Amino acid sequence: MSSHFENGKAVMVDVSHKPDTRREALAEAWVALPSAAAAALEAGASAKGDPIAVAELAGIMAAKRTSDLIPLCHPLPLSRVAVRGERQGARVRFEASCATTAATGVEMEALTAASVAALTLYDMLKGLDKGIVIEHVRLLAKEGGKSGPWRADP
Repeated sequence: MSSHFENGKAVMVDVSHKPDTRREALAEAWVALPSAAAAALEAGASAKGDPIAVAELAGIMAAKRTSDLIPLCHPLPLSRVAVRGERQGARVRFEASCATTAATGVEMEALTAASVAALTLYDMLKGLDKGIVIEHVRLLAKEGGKSGPWRADP
């Protein structure tokens, strides 16, 4: 029986009975930029380097540390992590994908990667305008495991 509690104490869900299967997840996070931050990003005017490239790297690093950040999350042997940031007007969309072969899914890793990429962009641009808004962090798709494929509504 899988439970988050044993004898009144929180525990990780026991996945030892589950077979290792290929699992993938895709998540996104949007960042809305006030005009000063959007203009600086467009002009490449950041004293800290390329904000989107730094944010992409931060997202990859975060995916690898998800179990250190999220209580009761299983550490996973990630076989692939990709984070891509793309400007769309005064917004930036980060898309993060993760893959593994394990007994549990990588949704939390993909969500963490997208979230930390968005937080990093905020950090890189906050000196220009603290009105930056991180929005719409969500899982877009997942594959593998007992429940099979899942896709968010468009």
